[in-house]
Amino acid sequence: MPNDQPRPWEQQLRDAAARGEEELHRVMRYINDEVVPDIRRNGSEALRAAAAELQKLAQRMEDRHAAASGQAAPAPDPAPDKDKPQP
Repeated sequence: MPNDQPRPWEQQLRDAAARGEEELHRVMRYINDEVVPDIRRNGSEALRAAAAELQKLAQRMEDRHAAASGQAAPAPDPAPDKDKPQP
């Protein structure tokens, strides 16, 4: 005697999958509407800050290497002028 009604656990699984899909769409909308625009606005500033920190790290590494080998540390490269257009 076939039963056309889904078993209770099958229906619960379908309901959970539907809720999960709704939540996924909600998270995607939030990321697209809130996170991505903020990253686009502040991304270049974050990259500049990261570049400055990497420059400091590179200088410290060169200083330590020079101290370990008994040489004078090379002078740091001057920072590019922000007002000048970059090539």
